Amino acid sequence: MYFRLAAVSLAVLAQGIAAAEARECVQSPAKVIELCVDVQDGKATYDVRRAGKPVLAPGELGLSFEGEPTARFATLANPRRSVVDTSWEQPWGEQRVIRDRHNALTVTIGGDTPLNRAVDVTFRVFDDGFGLRYGYAGLAAGQAVKVTADLTQFRPVGAQQAWWYQALGQERDEYLYTQTDARRITLAETPLTLKGDNGVYLSFHEAALVDFPSMLLAGNGTGTLTASLMPRPDGTAAHKIGPFTTPWRTVLIGDSAGALADSRIELNLNEPNKLGDVAWFKPGKYVGIWWEMHLNHSTWGSGYRHGANTDNVKRYIDFAAKSGFGGVLVEGWNQGWDGDWIANGDKFSFTKAYPDFDAPALAAYARGRGVALIGHNETGGGVENYAAQLEDAMAFYEGLGVHVVKTGYVRHSGDIADGAGGKQWFAGQYMVRHHQRVAEVAAKHRIAIDAHEPVKDTGLRRTWPNMVSREGARGQEFNAWGNPTNPPEHLAILPFTRMLAGPMDYTPGIFDLAHGKTELTRRVQSTLATQLAEYVVLYSPVQMAADLPENYEARPDAFQFIKDVPTDWEHSRTLQGEIGDFVVVARQERGGADWYLGAITDEEARTLRQSLSFLSKGMRYEAQIYADGAGADYRTNPQAYRIEKRVVTREDVLDLALAPGGGTAIRFKALR
Repeated sequence: MYFRLAAVSLAVLAQGIAAAEARECVQSPAKVIELCVDVQDGKATYDVRRAGKPVLAPGELGLSFEGEPTARFATLANPRRSVVDTSWEQPWGEQRVIRDRHNALTVTIGGDTPLNRAVDVTFRVFDDGFGLRYGYAGLAAGQAVKVTADLTQFRPVGAQQAWWYQALGQERDEYLYTQTDARRITLAETPLTLKGDNGVYLSFHEAALVDFPSMLLAGNGTGTLTASLMPRPDGTAAHKIGPFTTPWRTVLIGDSAGALADSRIELNLNEPNKLGDVAWFKPGKYVGIWWEMHLNHSTWGSGYRHGANTDNVKRYIDFAAKSGFGGVLVEGWNQGWDGDWIANGDKFSFTKAYPDFDAPALAAYARGRGVALIGHNETGGGVENYAAQLEDAMAFYEGLGVHVVKTGYVRHSGDIADGAGGKQWFAGQYMVRHHQRVAEVAAKHRIAIDAHEPVKDTGLRRTWPNMVSREGARGQEFNAWGNPTNPPEHLAILPFTRMLAGPMDYTPGIFDLAHGKTELTRRVQSTLATQLAEYVVLYSPVQMAADLPENYEARPDAFQFIKDVPTDWEHSRTLQGEIGDFVVVARQERGGADWYLGAITDEEARTLRQSLSFLSKGMRYEAQIYADGAGADYRTNPQAYRIEKRVVTREDVLDLALAPGGGTAIRFKALR
């Protein structure tokens, strides 16, 4: 649903192509941010100030193309301005109603090469950041061009700390973050988040990534960051047909880490919903045959230890129904898992089940208990094989009443074979196009996609609301077999880095934290209360109760929080946090009065004083508090937890005592 609260468009058009002033500026609606664009000495540049102080020094703009030199720009012309203040409603999401309030400026920069003769650059400036993109409307219809580089620079002012990992690694985005001086960045993935010694937080990313390669950021050793596009096998970055526009390059700007997390710029820079009513997708929680295989209790492949057998799936369906969960994920049901399935991804069938998995019978069994199967299509990086079966696979699932499919692309990045014999990166233009086609085909069959090993989220869930969640970072599975497993600080970094892109299917909720391991770095490095807090802190409209059913049955009091916590929200607020240290998030149930809070710390114990002023006025709540117990410590006593209840209002303040590696989860149940 989309509705306008207010919209004013001011067209200030200069007729013809006469050059305007050499410098044009635009301010955000509350005049917090000012962005200016300039052409001097053959370069088009922009710079940004916040509260009157420089935030980004002049950085270059433009693209380069195969067959011509880098353009020198000489003119800045035809400024067009608009003022927008609208609101729109998400069909599901972290916040039901999103306000889009920005001022926009488009200018035409003129260069000395044929393809850069007239380039439109559009800036949309919000009070918490901005986006910019290039338009090549002057290219002839059908004209084929090859983009070789994006020259956009980001030049933060002053000393900066950065949280990043090396891009173009073979494991895609599944690396631990490192905190360094930003000048040490070589090549980083986005979102890339910085904290300046001036107290300003920045995060660089992109929005509306369609038919273009993913943007990385290359550092030059002095703090300047330049866009670097994931390459194609022929050495170019993108093959485009004119006319075209690029994705938005985005910068979030705030005076706290939480301000970045609560920005909605990525969503606002995407086009409105193209699917219309998607009521067939229901946000919710699920269990599944997944963790048991990561623990090596069963296998994806066929044989006597095969996890996806009919009796085992029925056991999970029964547990889901009893717990009030709507979905059961089944991995390893289809033929192709035997042997080295990564090397032989082109052998997967996406419609043929192993003999011990009765898909129609299980779908009916689940439906009779108010549960639906969640499909799983692991490709092993055999993208062409999956693409050839895509229509049949989605039709197969539709026939079973499946409305969510988890996809997977487990293969080293840079080694994904395309149809022409080339080797592709996991988020180059080829894979961006592929994931888009998967979403479009799935939508025709009323199916939502939860993509693992994905192209990063760039807000496309607004336009294609069946793109419901993604992985795109080190998730819970690393806590089963990683060496090392995820350290406590990882959960305090994700909300201010990866989660700025969009929902993440982290698969929270592990109760058996040691799972038979004795070495700290081979087991889950958190307390049990932290596992509960993850459901609030790490947003996804589909959340897994990832542990084995018997581990939940052993602790029904703690499991109650997982049963209660929603996955669809009216409001979301990051109440406090520091990157890598701690985070506190509160969310209100969509269409309801209850609020939920999650707090997570790193390896340091800390007590956080938290105002409850986010609660509704004039209401009383029962605070159902799931906290670290006496002596809790992720290293020595991770299972200790306590549950208490008290009546509170928005006038109260709670002291959240977090153990090392600990957390707190709270349900604020409205009292009628």
